[in-house]
Amino acid sequence: MALRGPGRGYSVARAVERMLEDEGGVALNKGEAVVMTQRSSTEPTRAEQVAVPAPESARTQIGTVVAGSLAAGFAAAVILPFLPVDTVDMNFSTAMVLFGFALGWALLAVLSMRFTDQPQRWAVAPAIFMAVSGALVLTVPDSVMDALGWVWPPAVLVLVVWVWVRARREMHSRTRAWLLCPVLVILALFAVGGGYERISRSTAPAVAMRGQLVDVGPYRLHLECHGSRGPTVILEPGAGGSAASMGLIAPAVARDSRVCVYDRAGRGWSDPAASPPDGAQIATDLHTLLERAQVPGPYVLAGHSFGGLYVRTYASKYPGEVAGLVLVDSTAARNEPVSPPEAGSYSVLKHVSSLFATTSRLGIGRLLANISYSDLPPEYRDDVRATAATGKEMSGTLDEYGVANRSTAEAGRLHSLDATPLVVLTAERGNSKGWMADQNKTVTLSTNSLHRVVPGATHASFVENPDHAAAVTRAIHDVVVSVRTGAPLTHP
Repeated sequence: MALRGPGRGYSVARAVERMLEDEGGVALNKGEAVVMTQRSSTEPTRAEQVAVPAPESARTQIGTVVAGSLAAGFAAAVILPFLPVDTVDMNFSTAMVLFGFALGWALLAVLSMRFTDQPQRWAVAPAIFMAVSGALVLTVPDSVMDALGWVWPPAVLVLVVWVWVRARREMHSRTRAWLLCPVLVILALFAVGGGYERISRSTAPAVAMRGQLVDVGPYRLHLECHGSRGPTVILEPGAGGSAASMGLIAPAVARDSRVCVYDRAGRGWSDPAASPPDGAQIATDLHTLLERAQVPGPYVLAGHSFGGLYVRTYASKYPGEVAGLVLVDSTAARNEPVSPPEAGSYSVLKHVSSLFATTSRLGIGRLLANISYSDLPPEYRDDVRATAATGKEMSGTLDEYGVANRSTAEAGRLHSLDATPLVVLTAERGNSKGWMADQNKTVTLSTNSLHRVVPGATHASFVENPDHAAAVTRAIHDVVVSVRTGAPLTHP
């Protein structure tokens, strides 16, 4: 049936117009109503446009920013300690590491605000904390740094908790668990280690330096002598060892002879060296030390491990001052050419060892020292533990290993001791391949020599085990008697 009037299309348009008027309160003419009717199926309303969530890439971009910022901070913390500067020490390395991490946190704050929909403004706080801490390490005196050792561990723990709370509130991403949480756990462990270091140091027995400090030119070396009867015995500790580490041997030797122990540069109570000293420099330092301390020669030199290299180098450089040698499980010398380092050249090793020494602030050196040296007499044990935990000694130990190739080559310049008394002691257990052959070769340096393999001994037990240390004392005594009497060495 035909419709009259405007028709059914008009009725539909009018209905739509009324509906839109009811919802929006705006009168539309018939043409607008039709257009809106056609658009309604294809275009969202303004309310719908506001409600549309951000694209997935914008919501997950925070992960890339966090990963990149933390990686950049870590890289800066590794690179900055290797900047070429005049003075490289533990304080410099510590400050550079802190500046590097500060850069990482600052990048996280800036980049998250600039490129993501999850700005992490809280990251400014750890950035400022670490930058200020680095500046303090570089500028304040050691006494102030010592006092701050009570402050920074709890401060770091508070910072970690605060960062965790803020990140949990503002970082809506798995990034918090996968990237940020491990970093915060590591920082918390650093704080615990720093607290352990400070508390252990304050509760450790007080140790007073025995002996004296002698100026040898670039630095001062610690020397301690006991006994009176000649010839004087000079004890040379192994790599990383201090004078106190010879606490099982020195008192026993002093009952029959004058004995001197000393700390190489960077060890024990001695000052650190500006650059890693090799065997030749160590021998020169010892010669100057004995001369300025007025310790008369000739000497019986006894060296353990790396110390064996140094006494061999001394005998090569100053043969007229050496009356006898005892090599205690000595590192093997090599007859190879050696090129000394250029004076004033950039030393990667010094930067590495200084960076390694920063771990002493976290209690690592203290922990290792406190579980070692238990068989030493108490006064020597407390001494060696106190000095072994310092960054200076940790750095010096790494320096020593870093120039080992030069030291072994320098010791190889000693080709003959003629008839100078020589006793070679070798551990029975734990020897590497070729070790015994090297020890047998060493015995041939002198026509007046003995090789004794100590049953049950290991490389370290010669200075740590009382029974095996007694074997060292006997060997020294035998060489001293041979020097005194002129009689050849004999097997017991």
